[in-house]
Amino acid sequence: MGRFASRFDLGLVYHRAMRLLTCCLLALLPLAAQTSDEKDVLAAVRKTFDGMATNDAAKILASMTADAHLFGVRANGIAYALPAEQWANRLASLKGQFVERFTKTPTVSIHGTLANVWGEYEFLRDGKFGHCGVDSFNLLKTAEGWRIAAILDTEETTGCPTAR
Repeated sequence: MGRFASRFDLGLVYHRAMRLLTCCLLALLPLAAQTSDEKDVLAAVRKTFDGMATNDAAKILASMTADAHLFGVRANGIAYALPAEQWANRLASLKGQFVERFTKTPTVSIHGTLANVWGEYEFLRDGKFGHCGVDSFNLLKTAEGWRIAAILDTEETTGCPTAR
């Protein structure tokens, strides 16, 4: 009877381990299932962040439609709207180093030629925390590929999970 109990326990351990492995693989499936469009949409957003980090207006604007705009609400509650070209040229003229990055994996939604990237972010200027919030990038699939048509964001200075 001791042998039977040992085999039974080993079989139970094996089946539980296989269930755990299967669950882990299923949890990772969405990462592997990322479509080409999802990668391209995120690449357009990354290009904008990279352009900000290098104060490169041309790089920022290359990821956008010609008439792209930014909309948001600043930390003081004041709403703003401005053409992307004005925003990109202003960033390029400033001498600081700007880093904007998602603090969690953003959500990507695509329907045909329309896409949205939504995620929480943090903004650093010269390595120091500036603000956090939510970015919402609205993109269109054009003949040249995915381009940002609008960026909407919030700017918050309290309740930021990664404030330094």
